[in-house]
Amino acid sequence: MDKFVINGPCTLKGKIKVDGSKNAALPILAGALLIDKGETVIRNVPPLRDIYTIVEVLQYLGAKVSYDRSARTVTINAAVLSENTAPYDLMRQMRASFLVLGPLLSRSGEARISLPGGCSLGARPVDYHIRGFTTLGASISQEAGYITARGKPLVGGTVVFDRPSHTGTENILFGAVMAKGKTTIINAACDPEIVDVVQFLNSAGARIEGAGTPKVVVEPVKRLKAVEHRVSGDRLVAGTMAIGAALGPGSVEISGVPPDQLSIVTRKLQEMGCTVEAKRTSFIVKGPKRLEPVSMTTFPYPGFPTDLQACLMAASAISSGTSRVRETVFVDRFNHTMELRRLGADITVSSDEAIIRGVDKLYGAQVMAPDIRAGAGIALACIAAEGKSELLRVYHVDRGYHRLEDKLASLGADIKRVS
Repeated sequence: MDKFVINGPCTLKGKIKVDGSKNAALPILAGALLIDKGETVIRNVPPLRDIYTIVEVLQYLGAKVSYDRSARTVTINAAVLSENTAPYDLMRQMRASFLVLGPLLSRSGEARISLPGGCSLGARPVDYHIRGFTTLGASISQEAGYITARGKPLVGGTVVFDRPSHTGTENILFGAVMAKGKTTIINAACDPEIVDVVQFLNSAGARIEGAGTPKVVVEPVKRLKAVEHRVSGDRLVAGTMAIGAALGPGSVEISGVPPDQLSIVTRKLQEMGCTVEAKRTSFIVKGPKRLEPVSMTTFPYPGFPTDLQACLMAASAISSGTSRVRETVFVDRFNHTMELRRLGADITVSSDEAIIRGVDKLYGAQVMAPDIRAGAGIALACIAAEGKSELLRVYHVDRGYHRLEDKLASLGADIKRVS
């Protein structure tokens, strides 16, 4: 297993263009299973561990899939699907694999899917998916760690989520797009990645309205056609770099993502004393001499992304006062606080809130990445820390960031990967 060796403190300065969005690419690749004729081409697909996993899943199900990593292009021919079971040894690697349930149910009327794995972030139930497909007429049972769903054809209906779920919204879209009758999703996720998935489906012939709003309406079609689609930029990578610029003070120009997708992130950075300049195709974040404290609550889009919570906490750790971070999306998403404390951060956690008392300096130490986004946040803290740090278990980071160390090094960080 690899690790990052980081010597700090460093200030990030320069320009960077982000890769394609992992959280858009994964459901789009799964959604390509709905297309039963021709080759679908998906461009700007980031070369990440999770992408390799979903490609394996599609191939296991019988689709012909090739991934040109240098061109960042995936080609999929799902004319023949020989399996309707997604096994545990593939599903355990990431939760997004559960997104093949909708396409398999639409195509064959039956799917047997292992309960998913992925990062350990507390309870992340698939209940929303199951209740949604039940509303669309599927009969669902669970046995020995597998979900079995049957229903052909699925029927339209009104699916109501208790709270927005981006994977739940995507899976129901896949089930509804060729169902018998109109489907309405209430309290749908509004994330830009949902908009990207709907743009892909509509370009393939689907009739979906309301993407990006809490109410999405799907008028069914008989079939979808093969298309070419380009995945949007990764706003979470962009947000990571924006927060990294605040440490220092740094100055980083970020392109590849519309600035308005990160409005709440840049607003919080401004509250901390940063200046943010929006340009036509990029935005620039400049950090102050020392950050001010901030209060933040994670919330589904357009709220503050839970996936950037660890990064903001790393910045708060060296602010001039006391910050408060409340986590409302995932339980147990404060595991990284133990690692930040090893670097000298003063953090107290009580239930769903963390209180961060800013310290003058962080100091290098040996730490580990408990999940994808926490690993990126801890990497930022190590960059700001004085002395040498070693960040272990970076295979987690590799699931969501392509060569994060190269990106940070291009901005001036003293960071390298060591096997």
